[in-house]
Amino acid sequence: MNFHAIRAIYLFEMARTWRTLMQSIASPVISTSLYFVVFGSAIGSRMVEINGISYGAFIIPGLIMLMLLNESISNASFGIYMPKFSGTIYEVLSAPISYVEIVLGYVGAAASKSVVLGLLILATSRLFVEFHIAHPLWMVGFLVLTAVTFSLFGFIIGVWADGFEKLQIIPMMIVTPLTFLGGTFYSVDMLPPAWQTVTLFNPVVYLISGFRWSFYGIADVSIGISLGMTVLFMLLCLSTVWWIFKTGYRLKS
Repeated sequence: MNFHAIRAIYLFEMARTWRTLMQSIASPVISTSLYFVVFGSAIGSRMVEINGISYGAFIIPGLIMLMLLNESISNASFGIYMPKFSGTIYEVLSAPISYVEIVLGYVGAAASKSVVLGLLILATSRLFVEFHIAHPLWMVGFLVLTAVTFSLFGFIIGVWADGFEKLQIIPMMIVTPLTFLGGTFYSVDMLPPAWQTVTLFNPVVYLISGFRWSFYGIADVSIGISLGMTVLFMLLCLSTVWWIFKTGYRLKS
């Protein structure tokens, strides 16, 4: 394992974060804070408790997950797309490093940024809402696992995209709507029975449910199923990344 190469890619990607601090860190934190102000304070004060939890505290895991999914995809897709766009991807591919090391560098940096942002938003939410974390180790585990999984997904999107506009199509048109419909602002139990069944086909439900369980010990679906679905999606992403490097799909053309 060439740790020097992994470190070089990782530090290069992390350095881009500090060069665009307002866009990479400040903007997501401010945007999520506005959700807390509107939904947590203004609307939440007029909402009844959900499973014994105040509405403002109930939506915290969903809002963190909303940011985490979008930022993981955005960081990873942009990170691999720019070398393709500038042509420097050929220097990386011709270097004496394996595909595993390339993925570890790019995906590791994207996941690290997302985890830091998630923790920052968690700390910021304390300014608006009182909450507790029942299972802190599980919370960190779900945070890291989700960040890595969707950074892999973002890496795939970055390879697939052949224009800047395509980098935003899947996050804006698919991931964000699925997150809003995945229990970010409500419990699945609040829906009519027919819609509860339909909602279970939304993969984001399992992410938010598992993450919320780590906070309050309540979940819309079993914690084992949530963990299993997340791991399954990560394995699918890993298989796709392996196929991309095996075939050279949109990397060598």
